[in-house]
Amino acid sequence: MDRKTKENVVAELHEKLKGVKLAVLANYSGMSVAKITALRNELRKTGTEMRVIKNTLLRIASKDTDFVVLDDYLKGPIAVILSYGDAVESTKSLVEFAKKNAELEIKAGLMSGRLLSKDQISVLADLPSREVLLSRLLSVMLGTQTGLVNVLSGVQRNLVQVLEAYRTKKAA
Repeated sequence: MDRKTKENVVAELHEKLKGVKLAVLANYSGMSVAKITALRNELRKTGTEMRVIKNTLLRIASKDTDFVVLDDYLKGPIAVILSYGDAVESTKSLVEFAKKNAELEIKAGLMSGRLLSKDQISVLADLPSREVLLSRLLSVMLGTQTGLVNVLSGVQRNLVQVLEAYRTKKAA
């Protein structure tokens, strides 16, 4: 790769690192090309990109970004997984693939400027998706309103029942 190409790659990667929601470093050594292609296809479905870049170029591109905290993990063959969409969905895909393929080793991650360990990434993958969380929140909100309506209408209902019992007693 000539110097101009390297400069273009670094500039492009620097811009991507600024706008990324989640970045994960993974060791892919020992994986076949077919498995790497399958992983890339799986990640693409969730709006995630997997790139294999030289560590020195990644170090240069990460300057002036939150990604600098991952410099200690840039050793050996590293794949960078960049998520621009839902972080939970992309980590689910990545962790599921890593469970099925022992060659893929998740090293560390970065989300909102915070360093994530391998265990924290696994916990993130276990979270329900955004849509599920929103539906749970909506059901809680609707349940509260329904309960309030039932409580408020209970007083009126009891009054009507007492009046009906009194009318029945008078009629008898």
